[in-house]
Amino acid sequence: MTRINFCVGDTLFWPDRNAIAYRGNYGSWPDFIRRFLVSEAVRDIVLLGEQRKYHKEAVTVAQELGIRVTVTDFGYLRPDWITWERNGMSGNSLFPRDPKVILSQASSIAEPDWRPQFQDSAFLMARNDLMYNIANGLGFPFYPRYRRSDERPPTVIYTLASAKRLLGNRIRKRRYLGLSKDLLNKATPYYLFPLQLDFDFQIVAYSPFKNMGEALGLVLHSFAKSAPPDSHLVLKEHPWDPAIKNWQRFTQKEAKRLGISDRILYLRGGNLDQLIAAARGVVVINSSTGIRSLQLGTPLKVLGQAIFDIPGLTHPTSLDSFWQTPQRSDPDLVQAFLRLLAASAQIRGVFFREPGMGHAVNQAVDRLLTETVGQFQRE
Repeated sequence: MTRINFCVGDTLFWPDRNAIAYRGNYGSWPDFIRRFLVSEAVRDIVLLGEQRKYHKEAVTVAQELGIRVTVTDFGYLRPDWITWERNGMSGNSLFPRDPKVILSQASSIAEPDWRPQFQDSAFLMARNDLMYNIANGLGFPFYPRYRRSDERPPTVIYTLASAKRLLGNRIRKRRYLGLSKDLLNKATPYYLFPLQLDFDFQIVAYSPFKNMGEALGLVLHSFAKSAPPDSHLVLKEHPWDPAIKNWQRFTQKEAKRLGISDRILYLRGGNLDQLIAAARGVVVINSSTGIRSLQLGTPLKVLGQAIFDIPGLTHPTSLDSFWQTPQRSDPDLVQAFLRLLAASAQIRGVFFREPGMGHAVNQAVDRLLTETVGQFQRE
């Protein structure tokens, strides 16, 4: 097994002597990876997502050469699943979108144990991410031609902003839990729109929006125009959003302009499952919250290229119509979708803490060696 490192951060976390350091410029990368794949007779390449700059070219070349491509990232299912599928994720996923195919393929798959089996570490994830980016900043002279794929702001700005936001959310935790509790206790009719990170590839690559601002503007305008006058819109900030772009202020300004300030609630905390379960409907771009909404039986409208945007699961027509008559999902199709997804495109485990890491690695290697990535696994 060989790894190609592009920066000091890569080397820090994969210092294996078999690793190769690519220090060429970005324009020369496609020719380099083609020569490498051919000379080494590579049969499989594994990527953390397929949308990063170097990864996109590697996927194109590998597919031209008939080499199998496997991509991984955090799971579509949460909390202790990892995505492990062929060629691409979300909008590029090979997972079937035909309800009849899903029902047929899932009919022979046993129901998995959905209870969490492993626990990940948010602390280790944040620490490793910080170490990776600081190493890249300090070690720039060793990889002077490296081009970041990450759409986030510079590390120092992002880190300081994240720390400030997380501290502020902790200080105000009781207040936001109180707002959420009041909302639920009053049985206020509302729709939920959970925000995603502005720089997430789910926005950048798998949606029609350039950023969350565009999505927010669309949803607020549609709600103002078409939602029942007694309904409210609840926006829940992503727990890892550093608020470099202040979406709360943006929302308040747009709501005032549209004359719906008294019908908008912006939350920086709260129990997501409770908020989903009590909502008239949930609007997502392509967040994993969408799958949780299907599990909890709440009508769902998808605005991006999501693996779960399938007839019978999500609202099929416009966002404007969703506010008036949100279509519920077919429970049998939901269960079939979840079984097939877990058996084919997911492995059990976590990225940052044992024993979940080891369990995931064993499953991943087994599927690679048996050439069953993306094929459903019968119990």
